[in-house]
Amino acid sequence: MLGAAAAGVLLAVLWSYEFVDHVIGDNVANTLLGHDAKATAISGVVAGLVFAFVSGLAGTFTACNIAMAASVGPMSQAGASGRTRDGLRGLLRPVALLAVGMVAVSFLYGFVGVLLGDRLPQLSTEVTAGMPVRLVQSMVVFGLIGLAFVWLGLAALGVIRDPFAERPAARVVLLGALVGGFLIGRPYPLFNKLFHWAVETGNPLYGAGAFVLQSLGNIVLVAVLFALIVVLSRGRFVYWLASRPTRTAAVTGALLVGLGIFTVVYWDVRLPAMFGHGWFPTMPYNN
Repeated sequence: MLGAAAAGVLLAVLWSYEFVDHVIGDNVANTLLGHDAKATAISGVVAGLVFAFVSGLAGTFTACNIAMAASVGPMSQAGASGRTRDGLRGLLRPVALLAVGMVAVSFLYGFVGVLLGDRLPQLSTEVTAGMPVRLVQSMVVFGLIGLAFVWLGLAALGVIRDPFAERPAARVVLLGALVGGFLIGRPYPLFNKLFHWAVETGNPLYGAGAFVLQSLGNIVLVAVLFALIVVLSRGRFVYWLASRPTRTAAVTGALLVGLGIFTVVYWDVRLPAMFGHGWFPTMPYNN
């Protein structure tokens, strides 16, 4: 547990948002869309929905989304439970469980977000205490989500009572809901552009659909990674992980604690330090 927490702090120190947001994110979006994703206006509903999915995929490795990698452990556990151990169903069920929780939250936030519009701090251009208001919302949201990840990790490790000990599927659904909640705090420029477009349409259903596609884009690579692990190992990895409860708990708990700590430290310690509130160590390439 301490090793996972230390790894989370170290990742927060080493993280370069310039690299993942701009070098990776922008290049992926520009390549898939065939034009400058930031500079080109979104023209029409179809273009907006395509932009939503592509920008979600491009934002896979951003600091506001990387914690979803922690879902691989719980998904493996859910995939090896009950009658779903056989065939394609055992592969698809965990992905579907993750998507259920995620889609519910992203749909609701997209719908409500369009109705609230500029009243949301996330769309504000104001500054308070030298810090953009939209980033204050990010701090609050990701701080809470990070703590939720740590709580789930400690529960999986048996440090505290685990309400999902006999319900691994419910754990994955909750993780999906938390992943969907990433949108509530996301400051990613391409998502901000999508959000403004959705509000300008004035149609909450467009906002809901766009946010669902954004979230689905966010988990595509994790779903593919999970599928590759299952297929290439012919299911052995899932069975190996689930064959010993202590092994399952160790992998699941370490991922959740490590990435939960990263989320809290990055958004609630390192981010304020960038604006002169406190101090946090940086590297020469990310200060």
